[in-house]
Amino acid sequence: MAKKSTNPKSTKKPVVKQSRQHKLNIKPIGEVEYSVIRYDNPDIVEKMESEWPEMTDEFKRIMFTQYELFCKKQANYGPDNISVGSNLETKDDIKISLTGLWFRMNDKIQRLKQMVVQGKKDEVGEAIEDSYQDLSVYGIIAQIVSNGKWAK
Repeated sequence: MAKKSTNPKSTKKPVVKQSRQHKLNIKPIGEVEYSVIRYDNPDIVEKMESEWPEMTDEFKRIMFTQYELFCKKQANYGPDNISVGSNLETKDDIKISLTGLWFRMNDKIQRLKQMVVQGKKDEVGEAIEDSYQDLSVYGIIAQIVSNGKWAK
């Protein structure tokens, strides 16, 4: 994350911005630039945000809420609950981790099946939305593991 220098004698080069720079619609804090967060298809994002502003804003709100939940749970559990104590260096380690995630996701899917599809009463005391949220976060965690970025 680079700061744009205000000192004319600075040896640091200023950040060169492209004429058509698209980022997530989040406001930077101070002078910090979130240069790693970019859309792959900014035109479709712009079109959908223009056409469906409330829906796209709600999607982003939920996404950031889920990121916050992810951070809280990682503070509680640490990365070993997903990596099963390994460094995820081998294909077998990654497979074990992804299999564990599959079981967690399957638990949530089976719970949703009971309540949503079959109309059974909740006996756990957890909102259906919590299961949707957990399922979504586990899906992102699986992608992080697959991309080799877990616990890094």
